[in-house]
Amino acid sequence: MAETGKTRDRKLVSALSDSLLAAIIAFALFSLVLGLRTVDDATGLTLEPRPGLLLTVVAIVFFGRLALNLFVWQAEYPLTAPFAKLFNTEPFDRRDRMTLAVALVFGAGWLATGLIVGEPVYELLGTVVLLFVGLGLLRRFIVQRFPNLPYAQIFIAGGILFALFFPIVTYALESMFRIGLPLRYWFDLSILILTYVMLGWGLNIVVGLAGLLDLGYVAFYAVGAYTFALLATYFGLGFWICLPIAGAAAALWGIILGFPVLRLRGDYLAIVTLAFGEIVRMVLLNWTDVTGGPNGVAGIPKPTFFGLPFSPFAEGMTFNKFFGIPYDGLHALIFLYYLILVLAFATNLVTLRLRRLPVGRAWEAMREDEIACRSLGINTTVTKLSAFATGAMFGGLAGCFFATRQGFVSPESFTFIESAIILAIVVLGGMGSQLGVAIAAVVMVGGFEALRHTAGLQAVFGEEFDPALYRMLLFGIAMVGIMVWRPRGLVSSRAPTISLGNGETISGDLVSEGRG
Repeated sequence: MAETGKTRDRKLVSALSDSLLAAIIAFALFSLVLGLRTVDDATGLTLEPRPGLLLTVVAIVFFGRLALNLFVWQAEYPLTAPFAKLFNTEPFDRRDRMTLAVALVFGAGWLATGLIVGEPVYELLGTVVLLFVGLGLLRRFIVQRFPNLPYAQIFIAGGILFALFFPIVTYALESMFRIGLPLRYWFDLSILILTYVMLGWGLNIVVGLAGLLDLGYVAFYAVGAYTFALLATYFGLGFWICLPIAGAAAALWGIILGFPVLRLRGDYLAIVTLAFGEIVRMVLLNWTDVTGGPNGVAGIPKPTFFGLPFSPFAEGMTFNKFFGIPYDGLHALIFLYYLILVLAFATNLVTLRLRRLPVGRAWEAMREDEIACRSLGINTTVTKLSAFATGAMFGGLAGCFFATRQGFVSPESFTFIESAIILAIVVLGGMGSQLGVAIAAVVMVGGFEALRHTAGLQAVFGEEFDPALYRMLLFGIAMVGIMVWRPRGLVSSRAPTISLGNGETISGDLVSEGRG
């Protein structure tokens, strides 16, 4: 008994010292990021301290680290074990069932307390716990009841069907029942998510398939946007004519970037591509006679439906006059939604097709080992240039769509932060995984937008807390978490590009770094 008590004391002292060290590090890291805020007043920029927010974050780090030490890392029975089993096939024992039952009771209690007293923090905690445990139990039940179903294919088919029918169904519901759905907000957010999905798939060719770290992908996005903007404003060309031109111009610049970096790899390649992105942005910012400089380019025309404009002020036949329906501004949004959906699907289909061609297999061979790739007689120069050109082309197409969607472009829309977001989507989703990139784009873009006005978070961190202001901090935390728990991304399994007979999906554990 005495030895047991000493062991517990040592564990407690170790846990407290580790938690205190983590709290000190969190205080040092966040003291300037969260503890101070710049305020623009009559006297200029001043620093406003925010000790409450800083202390809240440090307390979360301290008590969270302490709980992990006592109940997970140093515990004989980790409390996270039953929650991990929700998403695998290991059987539950008696302690697992009791832990999950207690979690459900706490979740229901928090939700009920929040609803009764009107406290959003408890509502948020209870909802998260109940949804997590409930979805995990539902998943286990379905997998155990129907173990041989192709769940990945079902998930993909369900996502495609949802993307196809989401705007039509929601618009029909609102038109028939007038239930007050925020359709414009939903459609705008969906268009934004699909744009990042397309950009992620385009960068996935360069980073995920070819293994070339590109930190300047936003430059091709900008080339596509400005190509359409300048051709439309100076020469009066329409969207459908400029769309392939924008893609070709971006691909040309991808080849131009590819030549100087043929002999570079790793960090050196990343630095050069980062510089390329900044060079393009500075040219757009300072070439005022052509690009308009910081003022940008305005008056970019919208796309038409086979020559039928959606504007009620257009002369001649319009979309609503041709079909005999009253004008509604949502028609143009729905058309833009399906336009970017088609472009994204085309990006995905072309990428999947290229992976099965010799050039796609050469990309993957170069990613795994460039020296071995050369020894097999593969022309790495052509392979690299084709990867840069193909990825840049899809970035240019997305940029052309961005320009027509916004009606205005400026250099501020193409900063390094955009490249970082797109790269984070590729890495978090799983490099080389099309499904993972799509999931990461939905989570990162849609998730942070959903958190923008969450009352529960504002109740914890203050009324002025806006998660969108800390998205890069949250990106960093998400990247660290993914690297620790899922080093190969959200979708870590890898399907063979080509195989003899029936190819099976390879687990992420078998394709980790150094194991081919």
